[in-house]
Amino acid sequence: MTGDAADARGPIAASPTWSPTWSPAWLPDGALAALGRRRVRVAGSGPLVGTVRAEVAAATARWGGAVVDDEAPADLILAVAADARPVGPEGFTVERSAGSLTVRAATGYGLLQGLWHVVRYGEAAFAADGGAPARVVGAFAPAEPIRMLDHWDNMVVHPVMGQVERGYAGGSLFFSDGRVRDGAADLGRVRAYARLLSATGVNAVAVNNVNVGPTEARLLTEHLPGVARLAEAFRAYGIRLYLSVSFAAPMTVGGLPTADPLDPAVQRWWSAATAAVYAAVPDFGGYVVKADSEGQPGPFANGRDHADGANLLARALAPHGGTVFWRAFVYDHRQDWRDRSTDRARAAHDHFAPLDGRFDENVVLQVKFGPMDFQTREPVSPVIAAMPRTRVAVELQVTQEYTGQQKHVCYLGTQWSEVLGFRFWGADGPSVADVVGGRGPARAGAGAGGRAAGVVGVSNVGTDEHWTGHPLAQANLYAFGRLAWDPGLAPEAALDEWARLTFGDDDAVVAALHRLMDDSGRVYESYTAPLGVGFMVTPGSHDGPSVDGYEYSQWGTYHFADRDGIGVDRTLATGTGYAGQYPSPWRETYESLETCPDELLLFFHHVPWEHRLRSGATVAQHVYDSRWDGHARTVEMIAEWAALRGRVPDDVHDRVAARLVEQERSAREWRDQVRTYVYRKSGVPDSRGNPIC
Repeated sequence: MTGDAADARGPIAASPTWSPTWSPAWLPDGALAALGRRRVRVAGSGPLVGTVRAEVAAATARWGGAVVDDEAPADLILAVAADARPVGPEGFTVERSAGSLTVRAATGYGLLQGLWHVVRYGEAAFAADGGAPARVVGAFAPAEPIRMLDHWDNMVVHPVMGQVERGYAGGSLFFSDGRVRDGAADLGRVRAYARLLSATGVNAVAVNNVNVGPTEARLLTEHLPGVARLAEAFRAYGIRLYLSVSFAAPMTVGGLPTADPLDPAVQRWWSAATAAVYAAVPDFGGYVVKADSEGQPGPFANGRDHADGANLLARALAPHGGTVFWRAFVYDHRQDWRDRSTDRARAAHDHFAPLDGRFDENVVLQVKFGPMDFQTREPVSPVIAAMPRTRVAVELQVTQEYTGQQKHVCYLGTQWSEVLGFRFWGADGPSVADVVGGRGPARAGAGAGGRAAGVVGVSNVGTDEHWTGHPLAQANLYAFGRLAWDPGLAPEAALDEWARLTFGDDDAVVAALHRLMDDSGRVYESYTAPLGVGFMVTPGSHDGPSVDGYEYSQWGTYHFADRDGIGVDRTLATGTGYAGQYPSPWRETYESLETCPDELLLFFHHVPWEHRLRSGATVAQHVYDSRWDGHARTVEMIAEWAALRGRVPDDVHDRVAARLVEQERSAREWRDQVRTYVYRKSGVPDSRGNPIC
């Protein structure tokens, strides 16, 4: 069966069938229509080949195609083959010959990724020779070996943070009432989530919060059967499960008097606990650890350092092939705001760079993309460039803690693309994606290219029927996986894939989504904290503006605005010296007012309100103009989305419309508070004459 020449995803997927319980997101039935109308042969054996076969069987049954045997002609051949071209254990090749499309892989996982590749192209994948996009065929493999989502889910609802810390999409997919979910419907949804993640290229998940509570600490012990159930659901789609653990678990769970990493009893406890986990979950991935950070216990209590702590867990995991992800988010969260010499931005580099080379091979240092805390604009963390003898993963935030909390449209693919493409050593040097993928610069003692790790993101999902609260925030989850697999993919292309899979090939809908979302991250930045200064959010919730909310706090998140100017002096010459943590040429670029990028000006320099930017505007006037124009754009977005009524499912339209109204209200509040604050501090009027409250 050759299938219709017409695009199979058009009118069908434009009105996809939404589950009465949850949205199919980017995998509605219509997304698999082109494949489902073909004759398909699946060759190979093993659990993941079984998953591929089941996907093909369901699609062909739905759309009138057929699963054929080895003798019958086929439009699509999906095969695990010994003669597959060498593209690594997760890669695949696609070839076209005599009217057939053939996907080959060396493993079941590679074949599953090849299936999703074909699904993404829809009818175009099967176009006659010369009519298909050139990028359909070729050899494909992930740039990053680890593509992991961390979930900040609690088993027990936290009195302040709720069940999902910094979560804006309902409760936990994995936990309820202090236990691991076990009902058929609950586990069915976990499996559906695994399927969605697999289609983006994600290959690992950590299911519980890095701020590990006393109940969650026992996931290592009495809740292991539940962990095994979750692992089984993810395993069907080639995703390994990890747990966040408390460094103090030998004391709080094991009853030991100490958690000292050099104590033999502590070492034995971790070895035994880890062996028990692998007995229950043989393909367990390993541990994620937040230690000596924001009150979480760590090796400092016993006079040890982070290498001592990480290696303790690494050595318990090593016999089983596991990995420990040790977070570098370590700073003084009891800072005296009067002390301008202490700089939170410096902290991770100061703590970890001296330890380079001391971490075991199965330790990954997990570094937030910027030195502060997932702000809309901050420089890329210099820690990523400072540790060539350590495996380093870059951590992104998919959940919108500081980017609108899934009440605002804020497509983060653009930000992540900029981060992954940042080149510490200049235009001809390797990128962040290269460094974390083991393709960094060759340096003494590090070997050629460094050591590979990957990309980690903090998930934005929950029990919400649309998975992510704001239906358009699904695009961030999709883009995370796709950019982790292929950092060179244009963020607009990732958004286009998501839009067409989710809503079908209705060009009017896709074009409208691009108008709304392509530049939405910069729009959000334009009405919130200006020029890289960061924060200015309501303390605690981080929701909405409070310009001085953290200014006299212990958290180290200051902007130092006064009547004369604003910004933090982080130069070597007169400031905290943070700029000196970068290699050349960025050390010199950030040090100088003449070369520092305007969008990071206030992160690196304290300047007068009438300092002129490259645009010719003063700092004060830039704040006035950008906040005014940013809010005006949110008004336009409401009308643009309203025009899609009837072209997208009603429940999606209604949810997005309501969120856009809230976004406009919040943007207006940001606009008025920030503009008024600058005027009251500086006394500089708005030259455009727009009203200031």
